Amino acid sequence: MEKKKIMTIFGTRPEAIKMAPIIKEIEKDVRFESCVVVTAQHREMLDQVLETFAIKTDYDLNIMMPNQTLTAITSRSIALLDDVFDQVKPDMVLVHGDTTTTFAAALTAFYHQIPIGHVEAGLRTYDKYSPFPEEMNRQMTDALADLYFAPTSLSRDNLLKANYDASQIYVTGNSAIDALAYTVTPEFSHEALKNSEAKKILITMHRRENLGQNMMQVFRAINQILDKHANIEIIFPMHKNPKIRALISTHLKPSSRLHLIEPLDVFEFHNLAKRSDLILTDSGGIQEEAPSLGVPVLVLRESTERPEGVAAGTLKVVGTFEEDVVSAVDGLLSDPVAYEKMATAQNPYGDGKTSERIVSIIARYFDSTVEILPEFSDKTTPNRKGNPDEKKLVD
Repeated sequence: MEKKKIMTIFGTRPEAIKMAPIIKEIEKDVRFESCVVVTAQHREMLDQVLETFAIKTDYDLNIMMPNQTLTAITSRSIALLDDVFDQVKPDMVLVHGDTTTTFAAALTAFYHQIPIGHVEAGLRTYDKYSPFPEEMNRQMTDALADLYFAPTSLSRDNLLKANYDASQIYVTGNSAIDALAYTVTPEFSHEALKNSEAKKILITMHRRENLGQNMMQVFRAINQILDKHANIEIIFPMHKNPKIRALISTHLKPSSRLHLIEPLDVFEFHNLAKRSDLILTDSGGIQEEAPSLGVPVLVLRESTERPEGVAAGTLKVVGTFEEDVVSAVDGLLSDPVAYEKMATAQNPYGDGKTSERIVSIIARYFDSTVEILPEFSDKTTPNRKGNPDEKKLVD
């Protein structure tokens, strides 16, 4: 097979975490030439991931601006990527998930008639405003793609229901699980973990649809939880968004058991998550990572495009109403059986071989004689609690 130029494009921290192991796999495959493009839709948090995985970017579009709008992100990305495609002329473009960078890159690749591989294709809530704008970014990217790397069988089913070609859809697992193998280590310490006797609850909130009243309700719930449970500590890495920080300072009561910390790099976050007893989050990626770490997750959203974790029992969607959040936390803290059931639930998201599968499928796209790895089965993957299968941070 003639060497093919594979361009990966991403712009945010979550995308970078999930694309990193795929890029590492492409780089060591002699059949491919890797080209890495970042829009830097997020700047500082993205750079932390690139450094952790030792990924060198070929093109950095650096589009981030103060108070940037979705329209501005989309239009700047398309204009700059248009020039990059003219220069590089890749044989395939890989995009990930559901960000504005993802949709802009897929649309621009389509305009250039370049094949598109969509990593983490097929997730759905079927509510175009939840998550916003991610649900429609993902659906529109799927409409443009040529290869679909569905993380689970349910994601594949969603694509089949939309009449996408079955021969182009592959169940690969989620590359977030591959990334954990590079980051999780038994040797880790953090100031927030000093009190080994206290139970640790890790919280993240950042979604646009939760800004305002929803966050206020969750923060009031956190105050209640701290008042009711003297043996817990809450760790809250604060998003850089100044609107979120203003809500935190206004609605969270100061407490010696509330650790408001700066955003963590991927190495710190994965290791802190592994050492937590419970995670409350509106993040999508954390819903996938936590089952591999053996940590129950309460999802601070009204719906999730990752229902596999709910069905498996490792996730519970609790919304953002104050009393619902308090009740869900109280239930897990007071019921060891319910807690253990969530902590040891089946992991439906990956087996650590997603990146290898994807690269083999890309090779098959260009050469029909290439053998690909068997598809991921989300029915047989064990939970990794107590068995982190650690690797070195970077190969």
